[in-house]
Amino acid sequence: MAKWVIRVLNVQMTSVSHIDSSTVNFSWLHMFLSLQPILLSLRRGQATVTYAQSLLGAPETRLTALDNGLRIASEETGHNTCTVGLWISSGSRYETEKNNGSAFFLEHMAFKGTKKFPQAALEQQVESMGAHLSAYTSREHTAYYMKTLAKDLPKAVELLSEVVQSCALSEADIEQQRSVVLKELEEVEGSLQDVCLDLLHATAFQGTPLSHSVLGPSQNARTLSRQDLVEFINSHYKAPRMVLAAAGGVTHEELVGLAKQHFSGVSFEYENDAVPVLSPCRFTGSEIRMRDDDIPLAHVAIAVEGASATSPDIVPLLVANSIIGSYDITFGGGKHLSSRLARLASEEKLCHSFQAFHSSYSDTGLLGIYFVTDKHSIEDMMHWSQNAWLVGMLEQDLEDENALKTSLVGQLNGTTPICDDIGRHILNYGRRIPLAEWDARIDEVTPRMVRDVCTRYIYDKCPAVAAVGPIEQLPDYNRMRSAMYWLRF
Repeated sequence: MAKWVIRVLNVQMTSVSHIDSSTVNFSWLHMFLSLQPILLSLRRGQATVTYAQSLLGAPETRLTALDNGLRIASEETGHNTCTVGLWISSGSRYETEKNNGSAFFLEHMAFKGTKKFPQAALEQQVESMGAHLSAYTSREHTAYYMKTLAKDLPKAVELLSEVVQSCALSEADIEQQRSVVLKELEEVEGSLQDVCLDLLHATAFQGTPLSHSVLGPSQNARTLSRQDLVEFINSHYKAPRMVLAAAGGVTHEELVGLAKQHFSGVSFEYENDAVPVLSPCRFTGSEIRMRDDDIPLAHVAIAVEGASATSPDIVPLLVANSIIGSYDITFGGGKHLSSRLARLASEEKLCHSFQAFHSSYSDTGLLGIYFVTDKHSIEDMMHWSQNAWLVGMLEQDLEDENALKTSLVGQLNGTTPICDDIGRHILNYGRRIPLAEWDARIDEVTPRMVRDVCTRYIYDKCPAVAAVGPIEQLPDYNRMRSAMYWLRF
């Protein structure tokens, strides 16, 4: 039987200042929510272009805006295929407790047919092109995109326009999708990593929209009505909050023409000028425990408030995360692993896996470490994780910068990740940041900078902790809190 324990500490919170995105000269943070030590660009068969060549050969991202505020961004890479999609500032953070899960529900409804293309016709259109139509929802974004042959770009844009603007939303389809959404909720509940990180958001940002899970509670999945979904679309699917992005065998002029043809009618007006404004999401030092001794391994996450998407501290924090790195028991390597914490985890058998992460949002973030271990090693793993935060930064010469740079290029392998990168960048920063600019920002980072930034974010801060499984030996919160200052720089 699972036992839930929630403790909220009364701590004084500092306000988070928002930095206008136009003053920030870098980004790319979303690509590093979990930095991997294995360099993706060095996989077999892909190490054919040097890092310097990748920087010099990166195509320009062109940007145009329609009169209604919708933005069109594209990167021509010369492929025979392309990826095109719509990125929208809409996700679980824009929801209330009552309609939490609406954006995710709409993602499912998008493929159930439109007014012009019933489901069978929509599927036939996509299949006849040999295309792949997909979507995803996050806390601050929703995306609908299609990978197809470059020659079929006009049809792809037309179908995406139909999916976003003319979704049928029939009562019968809504009722059918309830069971699909509920089944997916059950599957996510079986992924203890997802459960743990959702609980971390729930306790770290309690009482604010960032505490909402993307899928929403099962109760909402059972009760959301057609009217709820229509109201969500009318409130958030507005032209200035949309980006039509494309990468691959596309020309910008053609994409702009298609956007004018299919998206000029997207509204930019709000009823009664009620433009949705995100309320600040306050971080709270606290913990949430879900003890279940029938689960074989403990899943634990500890985090402090991280940097916002537009913060200049993003780069040093990403470098710091690359220093801590990640580990999986299947990696091997032992004493030859580059990360100090990974070497300890391997040699002392502290855990089955761990990873440093930094999740950034428009005005705040979570900087943390997530690990999976057996019940007897929880206390030791928590000790060394906090030790890595407080001590490890002093012992590095920042050689991990090269891993960070190579990972940067490796994760943009293919038209779909490039298109996704374009869409999110335009929404977050108003422009696509060139690879060369990101490279220069990494080069500016010094050991002193990493130390100073980590001191501000980590030292003597109240952490948020989430734990699931056989966690009886997880230290008391006050012990974990005291460990945030017991080793001084």
